[in-house]
Amino acid sequence: MQFRLAISALTLACAMPAFSQTAAPPAAGATPPPAWKQGIDNTPQPVTLHPFAPIMTGTEAKDIALGKLKVAPGFKVDVWADGVPTARSMALGDKGTVFVGNRVGKNVVAIVDKDGKREVKTILKGLDTPNGIVFSKGTLYVAERTKITRWDNIEANLDNPGPGKLVVDGLDPTNGPGHNWKYLAMGPDGKLYFNIGSPDNITMPLYNQAAIFRVDPANGQLERVATGVRNTVGMDFHPVTQKLWFTEHGRDWLGEDVPNDELNVVSRVGENFGFPFCHQGDIVDPIYGKYDTCANATPPVLKLGAHVAPLGMKFYTGNMFPAEYKNNILMARHGSWNKTDKRGYDVMRVVLDADGKVTKYEPFVSGFLTDDKADPPMWGRPVDILQMPDGSILFSDDYNGVIYRVSYQK
Repeated sequence: MQFRLAISALTLACAMPAFSQTAAPPAAGATPPPAWKQGIDNTPQPVTLHPFAPIMTGTEAKDIALGKLKVAPGFKVDVWADGVPTARSMALGDKGTVFVGNRVGKNVVAIVDKDGKREVKTILKGLDTPNGIVFSKGTLYVAERTKITRWDNIEANLDNPGPGKLVVDGLDPTNGPGHNWKYLAMGPDGKLYFNIGSPDNITMPLYNQAAIFRVDPANGQLERVATGVRNTVGMDFHPVTQKLWFTEHGRDWLGEDVPNDELNVVSRVGENFGFPFCHQGDIVDPIYGKYDTCANATPPVLKLGAHVAPLGMKFYTGNMFPAEYKNNILMARHGSWNKTDKRGYDVMRVVLDADGKVTKYEPFVSGFLTDDKADPPMWGRPVDILQMPDGSILFSDDYNGVIYRVSYQK
């Protein structure tokens, strides 16, 4: 049974109170600014700041400067696969296939071993922002801008996967220009968890925006899990407590050093994390803050730094790394653009105690950032984390279209 989100944007808009926006709408016939510029008119920051485009053709492995990367003693970084332009989210099949989605392209690829070498093959084409992917019990799930689709028994049909079966549709209620790409995670309850981001940098969201949802793939039943989440593109479940943890991007154009991006944990269904009224748990929004208070928002477990763009995160449960890495979070930070002195472009390690409190936040892989004032300031941008059966981890780099492997040996 498929499910379509049937409540129209018009109905939801009518049900919401009328709130002011950050700027007047463009004049008739005028071209609206890109989504990333929304709110720029009120900022003290340099208006020359801008996002960085990936290298659409990718970078060959021989041209990757592995020697610039820094890891702790005993760890090693290698290029695991190249030729994966704009590589984003990753999923691992039962037979060892690594599936890779992307945000700016239309295809999903599979990386397989063939004659002792890794082959990158396109298996799905013509999709709309297929960023989120999950593999579970033989099935590949792909989250596009508006829907989630499943391909059963995918590893036996890589050359001819067919059209897939719809799980849920109607996931982009206003066709907004902003955070419309999805991240997928399979929960311990067998349900798919995913985000619907804010359609703008800062705005009053509808009921089904700026939130985390879950859907039962067996019947398409949809449920809202958390609200006030501006945009998350990374989430995972704690291997002991089974609670959902997620990264979140703070709003832009509020300042060089605020608000912080966040690491959050969901303790109950329906929990509110503040957007658009409150940022980082303690900053009242200058426009929407008058409509609610930070006291009603769950503060972050960890402030990650302003504009560092945390993306994929995974709890490490393998046995290759030293014992103290067990149940640590490994987090990819895509790196800042909305900041004069750039930060991020790394993989971080977050250590938690038995109560879920952060005891350490430190670099795990660094060296992609070369000049924090340059344009661009980096030569690579980590996106997602994937643990392999041997306990090593892979992380994707959409700037170069490369996937790296991190291993450990005493």
